[in-house]
Formats: sequence, structure tokens, C-alpha cells
Amino acid sequence: MAISGDGERWFLINASPDLREQIQARQILHPRKGLRSSPIEGIVLTGADVDAIAGLLHLRERQPFTLYGSDRVLGVLKANPIFAVLAEECVRRETIPLGHAFEPRHVDGSGSGLTVELFDVPGKVALYLETGPSPDELAGKPGDTVGAEIRGGGRRLVYIPGCAQMTDALKRRLAGASVVLFDGTLWQDDEMVRLGLGPKTGQRMGHMSVSGPDGTIASFRDIPVERKILIHINNSNPILIDDSVERHALVKEGWEVAYDGMEVSQ
Repeated sequence: MAISGDGERWFLINASPDLREQIQARQILHPRKGLRSSPIEGIVLTGADVDAIAGLLHLRERQPFTLYGSDRVLGVLKANPIFAVLAEECVRRETIPLGHAFEPRHVDGSGSGLTVELFDVPGKVALYLETGPSPDELAGKPGDTVGAEIRGGGRRLVYIPGCAQMTDALKRRLAGASVVLFDGTLWQDDEMVRLGLGPKTGQRMGHMSVSGPDGTIASFRDIPVERKILIHINNSNPILIDDSVERHALVKEGWEVAYDGMEVSQ
């Protein structure tokens, strides 16, 4: 996801493995002042999973930008020497305490006009950092899985690409948001197991199901939100099929399904 306060200079929320293809497809992210210039001024990381950080390796062309993240996530990058390709004299790392609102800064030091706050979300440690199968070993620590709340122009957007369960604290955070982009990985908890795609349930992977009594649809019924959009959707999830029963049920509940190139401006 890319956000901007002026429509010219952009901040990414996470760097997916297909980041280069996303940049090529989105004209707003094209170089404008030479072959290796970039309108990307910074990246806010919400976790250390591969699908949040692998795309950083596509940004190794000595263009300045800032990486924002929790101490846990930035610690993972520091511990892995491959991320040294992001030369520290070009790519500044800024540790953001959870619950601390900050304004991402442009490369020239000017303010973006946006306010971002990272907050802890129920989840799990990144797959490649798992040390054992017990719940305590999988749960991770504060800062491993976070959401991002972005404010600007009198509006409030909440971005949560991974969430293991709804809590009262999270409901309070979401209430009244202009837009919520929420984890829509699986329709049913055992979806991948039933389809022969893998041995793990959604809960084992740190994701709520969209359906079910404790799922996303049910959990949001008493949360006042202007616009609700599902993101981070696995290719096994039937909501990706426009005319599926599941998609119709989702739309009836007031949800949208994100798609490549989707723009949200309110």
C-alpha cells in the first residue's frame, strides 16, 4: 500500500516481494528525475514476515529513504546481513515505539502532513523465526505483528494485514475509522488443509477467518466503520471469485475486496 500527503511523494506500508512489479505498474511510483530517482520517501513496516520485507531488496539502488518500524522488526533486518544492501548512509532506520504517533518525513526533511501510529495486534512471530510449536513460542512479542493507523485531512485509515483474533482493545481502535483495510487471508480456518494446499490452519498461521462466529464478518458487526476492505487474501479464498456465494455474502455485510491498483481517497 502507498500513501501520500501531497500526491507526489509517497510512503509505502510494507514492501511485498513483488514490489518491483508494483512500481512498474503504478505510474505514481515511477522515477521522475532520472533513471534511479524515486518518489518513495519512506516505508512503514508492520511485521517481519517475508511478504512484508522481501521487497526491500528491490530498493537497493542507493536512493535515500527512511525505514520506520518497531524495534523487533528493525532488529530482524539488522540481524540479517542481506539487508545491508540498503546502505545505511542512504537508507535511514527509525525505530517507532508502539502507541507513539509520528509524522513520516520527506527526504528533504519536510513534513508529510500525515500522522502514523503503530500498535500491537494479536498475531505470531514470522514463520522463519519460529523456534517451536507451543503457543508461547509462536505468539511472539509486542512489535512482531502491528497495525498502522494513518491520519490526514481529517480522515483516519487503519491498516491491519495480519490479525489472529479480535479483542476489545482492537475494537475500540477501529471504531469510527474512515477506512479499515483488514486481514482477509482465509474464508475458513481449515481452508488450506481441506484443499490440500498445506498442513496449517489459519489460526496456526496467525490469521482470523473471514467467516464463522469468531470471524472477521461477525466481529465487525458492532464496530462502526465507514468503509471496510479486505486485503492480504490467499488465492484459496473464494471471495476472490466475483460471483461466488462467499463474495455475495461478504458484499451483503458491507465489505469490499481489494484489487491491484485500487485507490482509496476520501
